[in-house]
Amino acid sequence: MAVASQAQHQSPETIPAIELRGISKAFGPVQANKDISIRVMPGTIHGIIGENGAGKSTLMSILYGFYHADAGEIFINGQRATITDSQAAIRAGIGMVFQHFKLVENFTVLENIILGAEDSGLLRPSLARARRELRQLADEYELDVNPDAVIEEIGVGFQQRVEILKALYRKADILILDEPTGVLTPPEADHLFRILHNLREQGKTIILITHKLREIMEITDTVSVMRRGEMTATVATRDTSPPQLAELMVGRKVLLRVDKKPAKPGRHVLEVENLRVVDAKGVERLKGVSFSLRQGEILGLAGVAGNGQSELLEVLGGTMRATGAVRMNGQPLDLSGRQDARARREVGIGHVPEDRQQAGLILDFAAWENIALGYHHRDTYSKGLLMDQAAMRADTVAKMGRFDVRPPNPLLAAKNFSGGNQQKIVVAREIEARPDLLLIGQPTRGVDIGAIEFIHKQIVALRDQGKAILLVSVELDEILSLSDRIAVMFDGRIMGERVASQSNANELGLLMAGVTGEAA
Repeated sequence: MAVASQAQHQSPETIPAIELRGISKAFGPVQANKDISIRVMPGTIHGIIGENGAGKSTLMSILYGFYHADAGEIFINGQRATITDSQAAIRAGIGMVFQHFKLVENFTVLENIILGAEDSGLLRPSLARARRELRQLADEYELDVNPDAVIEEIGVGFQQRVEILKALYRKADILILDEPTGVLTPPEADHLFRILHNLREQGKTIILITHKLREIMEITDTVSVMRRGEMTATVATRDTSPPQLAELMVGRKVLLRVDKKPAKPGRHVLEVENLRVVDAKGVERLKGVSFSLRQGEILGLAGVAGNGQSELLEVLGGTMRATGAVRMNGQPLDLSGRQDARARREVGIGHVPEDRQQAGLILDFAAWENIALGYHHRDTYSKGLLMDQAAMRADTVAKMGRFDVRPPNPLLAAKNFSGGNQQKIVVAREIEARPDLLLIGQPTRGVDIGAIEFIHKQIVALRDQGKAILLVSVELDEILSLSDRIAVMFDGRIMGERVASQSNANELGLLMAGVTGEAA
């Protein structure tokens, strides 16, 4: 690294931990970053927000060495740095926790932490040293995790701790987190915030990429706003507000609440009685669930992740066996596993799965192939006995325009879109099929504020067309804003049902914890 001349005349408190000057990056005709400059001061939590496709992750990937900028300079602690790859970034004291974790699932926590950072060819001394350091780091930063646990057997909250521990084990003083709460439950997110506070107190510098305004206001010291590849503002968090930040992100005023008229429920669309699911390990995941859903209403399922909501969606979507009875438009559904997701679509059930990458998309397929996925046999996509690929591409272009998918390229593979834009592709496919019943899990996970507003409007519009919507979300605000009725799940059971307009977060939180009636 060459030392920048200005650093010699500054006190340590005024030298940025990170300074980017004039960073530009294009991918073909798409200008992802355009002449971006930003200063991140040491020992602070600096938020970077913007819509999906605004260029946030690209900018941080340049800082971490995944991409090379077309123009611009990087300074670390006042010294000009040439970051050629992630190893160079690690040597410079930078660690990054990605939105989708980079862990080997059948390795243990300890094996993942030392992977690529072994002392020598002898693995046992490396593991012994790592175990000692891991215990110290866990105690210092509230990052408790079993070093011998296998990654695929621990929850996503613990997996994220492993990613943070990996960075700290490599002596990172600067930590970049990309949408860190996108896969976390509210309690896990709260614990993450405590960890970040501890890291800041210990002098670490944190860059937080997020689209969630509540998180920005709660945890950051400074926030920078990006829009369409450019930096539009950097402000002290205490001097701004969620509406101001939303307008800076989107370029217009954004409605931060759901504007909807009272529901007008019609006949029953979905009737569920005594639904039970036992998983492959013999654990009962659904324990006699019963409820009904009418035309023209949204039923929100609230609850901490892992209490049966996922299994309920999978049963109704045709990907999991169950016992009990389910009727769709008065007709019984086969719960034995002989009917698949296609059979469910044929009777009018659409499904936005909770995990877009595992269940909603084929990541190596192009956007147009994913938009048609599951509906490719329909007449609109057919040309005689063959699929009409031109019609599929044209339909994808139209949907991308309506849902503001960026970049609006139907030929681009799904894996090359940001997480939020991947979500828009899945949501566009299922909502625009206009099913009688829409199962929608975590509809706005990883989606920016402008797109959240749009997706919420589409869900309400579907309801107002007389469709039934079963909504699962770990975002309690989303459940309260969108739902007409709310059912709360705990330990595979429905603990209670409330009218959304007559309920509140405290009451629902008690039910989510298994506290009911007189006990509450």
